[in-house]
Amino acid sequence: QVQLVESGGGSVQAGDSLRLSCAASGRSFSSYTMGWFRQAPGKEREFVAGISRSGTSTTYADSVKGRFTLSRDNAKNTVYLQMNSLKPEDTAVYYCAGRIGNFVKISINDYDNWGQGTQVTVST
Repeated sequence: QVQLVESGGGSVQAGDSLRLSCAASGRSFSSYTMGWFRQAPGKEREFVAGISRSGTSTTYADSVKGRFTLSRDNAKNTVYLQMNSLKPEDTAVYYCAGRIGNFVKISINDYDNWGQGTQVTVST
């Protein structure tokens, strides 16, 4: 089990950028596939991006592909989500999640470690 804490959210204008961080503590961070999910008001939590244990493979939701970049630094027990060209529809609470496994998963049911979330608000 690993504990996850997100940071870096805030209120920005459309077109701006934000970098979210997820700091992990606990055992064997490098054994966890990591993902970012988001949940907008009135909507279900949805997959945003995922990264393999080594960081060599990433998967993105179509809605963020080309704008968001997911990376990890296992030496620092941290994953990052660089968000560029933000749109109002990106407004949501963003959650960091982890699972033990070899492959990136996109379902919330595949993750059993969750952070508390960080709010991202994008205005026009």
